[in-house]
Amino acid sequence: MTANGANGAGGDSRPVFFFDIDNCLYSKGCNIHDEMQKLINKFFCKHLDLTPEDAHMLHQKYYKEYGLAIEGLTRHHKIDPLEFNYEVDDALPLDSILKPNPKLRSLLESLDTTKVKPWLLTNAYVSHGKRVVKLLGIEDLFEGITYCDYGSLPLVCKPSQDMYAKAEKEAGAPSTESCYFVDDSYLNCKHAAARGWSTVHFVEAGVEVPRVPASKYQISDLEELRVHFPEVFKS
Repeated sequence: MTANGANGAGGDSRPVFFFDIDNCLYSKGCNIHDEMQKLINKFFCKHLDLTPEDAHMLHQKYYKEYGLAIEGLTRHHKIDPLEFNYEVDDALPLDSILKPNPKLRSLLESLDTTKVKPWLLTNAYVSHGKRVVKLLGIEDLFEGITYCDYGSLPLVCKPSQDMYAKAEKEAGAPSTESCYFVDDSYLNCKHAAARGWSTVHFVEAGVEVPRVPASKYQISDLEELRVHFPEVFKS
């Protein structure tokens, strides 16, 4: 699997199927999201000298405004994103939480890669993204990853159209209309759908279903991708 920078040049005209990573390729029930929230709030308290309550409020504010807490931290507080990555994402005890997922692997193996290019699209830094898919036992099933480059300011992340344009370029998508995308974030899906991507909002069972759909497609299990997009799966 290549990191961003590699693309599908050289006559590769396959559409691209972009997969979000966190809370999409693994269940929210893994509690990684909760562990990450704790580490982010701890980071806000430590580096901005905030109370836990104020840290939580500011964290949520930045997430809603920018799609990524670190975007607000770099924009308003000159925080080094790589330091944030070290103390938050890389500090997550993923090795004791994530295990290989045979069902997910079978689904991804059934994608017809002569017709579509599987690609990862994450707001996390590359080290976290690669770590997750390795622990899930699926790292060999993606042709590349587009990630939020914490080493380059200003940060570019979902749901910014700049991030989707970056993903198209790095994955070598033949056109905007030839992009598929699945993500658990309402905002990410809404903006991807507005761009013209075939977008799937993953709303896991037990999670509140949005009153207004984020995109044309909404699923509660990744297996439903077979129903909506049979053309990209093996017969």
